[in-house]
Amino acid sequence: MPNRPKHWPKASYDPRYDPIVDSGPGHNRDHAPTYWIGTAGTPPEDDGPVTGDIDVDVVVIGSGYTGLSTAIHLAKEHGIKAHVLEANTVAWGCSTRNGGQAQISSGRLKRSEWIKRWGVDVAKGMHAEVTEAFELFNDLIGSDDIDCDPQTGGHFYLAHREKVMSKLEKECGLLNDVFGYGSRMVSKGELHEKYVRDQEANGAMWEPDGTSIHAAKLAFSYVRLARKLGAKIHTASPVMGWKTVDGVHHLTTPGGTVRARAVALATAGYTPPGLNEKTKHRLMPILSNSIVTRPLTEEEKAECGFKVKSPLTDTRTLRHYYRFLPDDRVQIGSRSAITGTDAENPKHLALLQKGLYRKFPVLEGIELDYSWWGWVDVSHDMMPRIFQPDPKQTIFYAMGYGGNGVMYSAQAGKRMAQMVAGEGKDLKLPIFTSQLPSHGILTPFRRLGQRMAYPYYYLQDEIL
Repeated sequence: MPNRPKHWPKASYDPRYDPIVDSGPGHNRDHAPTYWIGTAGTPPEDDGPVTGDIDVDVVVIGSGYTGLSTAIHLAKEHGIKAHVLEANTVAWGCSTRNGGQAQISSGRLKRSEWIKRWGVDVAKGMHAEVTEAFELFNDLIGSDDIDCDPQTGGHFYLAHREKVMSKLEKECGLLNDVFGYGSRMVSKGELHEKYVRDQEANGAMWEPDGTSIHAAKLAFSYVRLARKLGAKIHTASPVMGWKTVDGVHHLTTPGGTVRARAVALATAGYTPPGLNEKTKHRLMPILSNSIVTRPLTEEEKAECGFKVKSPLTDTRTLRHYYRFLPDDRVQIGSRSAITGTDAENPKHLALLQKGLYRKFPVLEGIELDYSWWGWVDVSHDMMPRIFQPDPKQTIFYAMGYGGNGVMYSAQAGKRMAQMVAGEGKDLKLPIFTSQLPSHGILTPFRRLGQRMAYPYYYLQDEIL
């Protein structure tokens, strides 16, 4: 075999990348130009690309929060030192493109929708799971190994129209009465006086568990911790072929074949359709835009009334999530284009700016220092899965968070590590015992449905 370079040439960021259309996420592409990458400092060291054929116990595909948490917990709790394969630069996907908001949630369904789908007992089990997940997340970010600028204060679920307040009050009562959770309603007056002067908010439901973090610093800290525990993180190593021979997985990368007894998939919204049949078309990748303003002046800060830096989310179906950053900037995000080829269309940026101006009129026309987008891993039933799709094959996956993965990905990685280590038999909740659903014969028409759904959501959110 000829000598291979230690590092493959860095490729530029591709703003038009589309996981439904493209065969893969690329090879050693640079990060998206996010605020997080721009302010995180020097990226951590990794182990470079695969440079020859190797035999390992466990491969984790994807070096985002989930994949890194899987590697961390495999090492800490099961004595397994995984090899993480990343197609591009470390934490290239969702983990450095999100809004940095940690909430006590998993997937896109509310507690009332859990009850409707599974009944009260299972819903209580799900609540216990996300409560445990938030405790794990707090333990991680509170440790000496993690440096991610956490800002606590709870999560504010803001009623963007007056008619939504009654629905929030009902959900708040259910949270407290059924789940014993300490949420409470906040009036418009109290919200403006004590928390934030969002001009379209008619009040809010406050949840005690809500923390803002620096997305890239969290990912980079996970990298350092995983490697400290003995995991190897191979960047510029996309999986370009996969076959299983006598129970051993042969993963072809540009630098060599990695043979593993088990594979854990943590590729989320960037999962290539041809990676593995068990994940093919099991997610609906949805684009989300995000912008960060220049630092606010003292007058602008006073007018906006930011007294919290914890997560803020409105009640739109096409929701806005925003926060006040430690350096006096405002970050806001929402849904974006349907396809990667349309992602750069300025109308999507203009729509997000309009959303910012509705909330804070004083910021109309403010300069933007950062603008980016990324793919959210939405499952077809709005809930994640941590699952072994075939008990005869040592293949596992954890994905489908629907935009609520900053916190729950830590727990999902822990759960997937349990399964890989053969200790997941007691995990009985539906997100552990059923596969990600498929659209079946409707798969080719998913984006047609999305194009039809977005205008309806807009009418529902803003007019009806």
